Amino acid sequence: MFVRKDDKITNSQASIIVSNYMFGAGLLTLPRNLAETMKTPDGWIAIIVGGLIVMLAGICIVKLCQQFPGQTIFQFGKEIVGSWLGSCLGILMILYFVTISAFEIRVMAEVTILYLLEGTPQWVIIMSFMWIGLYLITTGINPIARLFAIILPITVVVLLISMLLSSKLFDINNLRPVLGEGTLPVIRGLKSTVLVFSGYEIMFILTAVMKYPKKGVKVVIIGTAIPLFLYLVTIVMVIGALSIDGVVRSTWPTLDLMRSFEITGLLFERFEFFLLVIWIMQIFSLVTISHYAASLGLSQLFKKNIKFIMYGLLPIIFIVALLPKNMNEVFDFGDFIGNVSIYLFGLLPILLLLITKVFKKGAVMQDE
Repeated sequence: MFVRKDDKITNSQASIIVSNYMFGAGLLTLPRNLAETMKTPDGWIAIIVGGLIVMLAGICIVKLCQQFPGQTIFQFGKEIVGSWLGSCLGILMILYFVTISAFEIRVMAEVTILYLLEGTPQWVIIMSFMWIGLYLITTGINPIARLFAIILPITVVVLLISMLLSSKLFDINNLRPVLGEGTLPVIRGLKSTVLVFSGYEIMFILTAVMKYPKKGVKVVIIGTAIPLFLYLVTIVMVIGALSIDGVVRSTWPTLDLMRSFEITGLLFERFEFFLLVIWIMQIFSLVTISHYAASLGLSQLFKKNIKFIMYGLLPIIFIVALLPKNMNEVFDFGDFIGNVSIYLFGLLPILLLLITKVFKKGAVMQDE
């Protein structure tokens, strides 16, 4: 069982999956990472530039996939660079999807224990979410897409309302001066922003299951634009309210912003719990689609039943998630994964696309 011919998704569903994939742990970690790296309030500029770079990388992946209609990278990779190198490339990508799934669920467990379920064993939280995710992905890409279509609008509405309510703490002077130290800090911050937009690589799989893969470029642009806008709003409001110094001193500055104000007279006076709920839903989205991608890759590489592989990956992801001993090691683990993604999904697709053009591999997709 690989990808069923009738298990197809629409363009809008594909865009939603890309958006959900990108909008993960960065909601809580990005403001602090940018503040530490840049030391200036120009993080919003780095967000815009980084988002545009990611769009271009995603378009490159789509153009590559369109040369091999109906196939994922795990299948057509062998046609481009040969069976042995193609298999090695596929295994590297599978390892990436496994580790990103493990990293995200570990971050989710840490934050959940800190703010919601204090004293709960870490393994209980991780396993609970993993079993729920397993139940979802065993039914195929369509149920995944339908659930994500419910999660994303809720995320957008709750996040924007939360940020709007925090506007009374906002001080525009905390975002000044613009480019006060030139463009060098923005260049330094690009790495963090590009890493937080990791998710476009899922197009290596989605293009093969889209009803109209010829419109994959539009899917990437829309799928990236949504988290770009949300991250931009988040970074502007967090730095504008807490200042650069306040953000650097905080481990989870976005949550601290939500905890720094109360709206009296409303049914709910504190809003950090709503933010945590939508963030956990986004992490769940990322973990499940990564698990699905890794399972699909192993299934296609070794021609085994995908459901069997899904169950087999469960303990592996669980063990990897528990490897970091503390939060510093968790963040280091995340940086390592992000650095790998730059080469694996940023530079490599360009090289593969050049090979297909030079050696005329694959077939140009016909009009729908």
